[in-house]
Amino acid sequence: MNFRIRLAGILLAAFLVVPAAQAAPERVRVTGEVIDPWCAITEIMVGRGSAHHQCAIWCAVGGIPVGLIADDGEIYIIMQFETDASSVANPGLVRVQTNRLVVEGDLYRRDGLNYLAVHKVVDDQGIVMVNHQDVGIQPFGE
Repeated sequence: MNFRIRLAGILLAAFLVVPAAQAAPERVRVTGEVIDPWCAITEIMVGRGSAHHQCAIWCAVGGIPVGLIADDGEIYIIMQFETDASSVANPGLVRVQTNRLVVEGDLYRRDGLNYLAVHKVVDDQGIVMVNHQDVGIQPFGE
């Protein structure tokens, strides 16, 4: 009986160590546009950049997670932005909605999703996708 309990404990410990190793972050540098993932993924709004700027702000302040779409199309959900570890709904992140950024941080991959803890904004190029002339201001027009 004692042997079975020890064996069960060893097996349990082995299973717990593997997920912990998979959760280790990877230090990355990502370039892309700050987005509202809800609208970007569902395509409920057609615009990005300047067309979607105000809506992205409203969503971020309202609690919708903020993301970054990289130049290669990969989407990262931002879990932490610079020094504010308590919430992504912080003024610094709201100010850069729809901006093109170069960021450094820790990337966590889990269940097919990318989560990014941004430690530093290396470059903020502002809004570079000026497209509201083509698609209007989303969601309520001009």
